[in-house]
Amino acid sequence: MMNRTFGIRHEDKYALERRVAIIPNHVKKLVSYHNLNPLVARSPKRIFTDDQYQAAGATLVDDFKGCDVIFGVKEMPDAFFEPEKTYIFFSHVIKGQSYNMPMLKQMIKNRVNLIDYEKIADEAGHRLIFFGRYAGLAGMINSLWSLGQRYAALGINTPFVTLKQAHQYASLDDAKMSISAVGMQIAKVGLPAEVSPLTFGFTGYGNVSKGAQEILHLLPVIERSPEQLLQLQNEKSLPGNVVYKTVFEEKHLSKNNEITESFDLSHYYAHPEAYQNNFTQYVPSLSCLMNCMYWDERYPRIVTKDYLEQLFHNGRPKLTVIGDITCDPDGSIACTHKGTEIEDPVFVYNPFTRQPVRGFQGEGVLVMAVDILPSELPKEASEAFSNALLKYIPAIVTCDYKQPFEALTLPSPIKKALILHQGELCPDYAYLKTYLSE
Repeated sequence: MMNRTFGIRHEDKYALERRVAIIPNHVKKLVSYHNLNPLVARSPKRIFTDDQYQAAGATLVDDFKGCDVIFGVKEMPDAFFEPEKTYIFFSHVIKGQSYNMPMLKQMIKNRVNLIDYEKIADEAGHRLIFFGRYAGLAGMINSLWSLGQRYAALGINTPFVTLKQAHQYASLDDAKMSISAVGMQIAKVGLPAEVSPLTFGFTGYGNVSKGAQEILHLLPVIERSPEQLLQLQNEKSLPGNVVYKTVFEEKHLSKNNEITESFDLSHYYAHPEAYQNNFTQYVPSLSCLMNCMYWDERYPRIVTKDYLEQLFHNGRPKLTVIGDITCDPDGSIACTHKGTEIEDPVFVYNPFTRQPVRGFQGEGVLVMAVDILPSELPKEASEAFSNALLKYIPAIVTCDYKQPFEALTLPSPIKKALILHQGELCPDYAYLKTYLSE
């Protein structure tokens, strides 16, 4: 008999995680047009209320004992997994992340099926279901707020001091209005000489970077190439009523000393171990670095602890804030020792003691590294995510997962994202055995 029941869990990894994978309006469509039976875990904090789900046709539950397919957003507790069920969420295991290997082992033990949103992609490898734009939007809002607070802690008054953290705004539109007002003030009055020229650098050009740039463009922005950025400090009579933006691509971040004539992107992705950092030449020219691109341990780090110590050796540099949206612990931004929480979002990293101090005070560079940034814009982020996921839900729910992997009737992008089938690693993810055994 074909399964028609699915669950939507209550997110419990973080206190301020308020997102949901499937919104009430889409639950209503799944009931009306596909005759599906949604069970929704009661939640006191979800951005959409229990009453909204009930009105859409869902049944409110305290557990999923009668449900074999469960949708979530973030990682689920080890004890949550029940034998032979199907779970869909961001598992954060595809890089072999050590902190999630116990969870993956528990899922294998329980012979479950795991679909990871991060791997749902088209034939060209482009992701189809993501929160990336909203990570960029919230990350830039937070970084502008952080910039204002950090400058204030250093005794410099800027228009950014009026801004708030993203989740403190009633909506994305409210946040944009506040930042636009700051932009108008900069255009009219200008910025203090101590911070001019105010420069923003963005690593990467994908959805996260585009979201962050969308917010910055509420200010009066002039774009400069990385090469032009290096000359900016030498220019005379720069206008003080604008900010500057530079977008960095892979060729600006890494170099291969043996390939000098041009940067070969395909070679870089095939042999990242042959490359080294090429980015530090630009860092002294940046006021705020927005880290927006994918990274794993095969690639050179963008900013190392040794480099930060060198940068601060001759006094306080221009670099004031790092908005680490990518948020890989001990990763591309080496001083991001771990992701921060919405209620405690920033720290000042001291390059000499190599220790973080929570808040805006202290010697060093301020780092904003909230690792659930889209949850600071929970309504808009959930609506966009659910809209992208909706067309795949009926097939995910009604699939007979007891069939052999080859016989599963799943859309191709979903089948590619199946990491575990009946507790076994699917062919594309067999490499995870190495991490499971470490």
